[in-house]
Amino acid sequence: MPKIKFIRENKEIDVLPGSNLRQAARNHGIQLYPGIFRFLNCHGFGQCGECRVHIKKGMENTSQPGLLERLRTKFSFFHIEHEHEVRLACQTEVNGDIEVYTRPEFNWFGRKNMAGR
Repeated sequence: MPKIKFIRENKEIDVLPGSNLRQAARNHGIQLYPGIFRFLNCHGFGQCGECRVHIKKGMENTSQPGLLERLRTKFSFFHIEHEHEVRLACQTEVNGDIEVYTRPEFNWFGRKNMAGR
């Protein structure tokens, strides 16, 4: 069974292969949405981009990003300097062990204020 390690929450869960990352997190009480977006989000349709996560390890164990996800992440304001490791949890299937940093902060001021390091 694949394991998902949530770094910020210091929690590790087991999921079935092919599980949706957003749903797995929600089932285990992991909060993916910041602030008001806990209520005002697209509810898993990949349109709001608020369930973004930074995959720290195991990107190869996730599904390939679809067109909608690639467009959403390309044209969003995700500046954390790890854009190639950012996924939308609602669009990500887990097929092996991964480490996830939830709710990555924006990098407004360059390298010295990087999130998740």
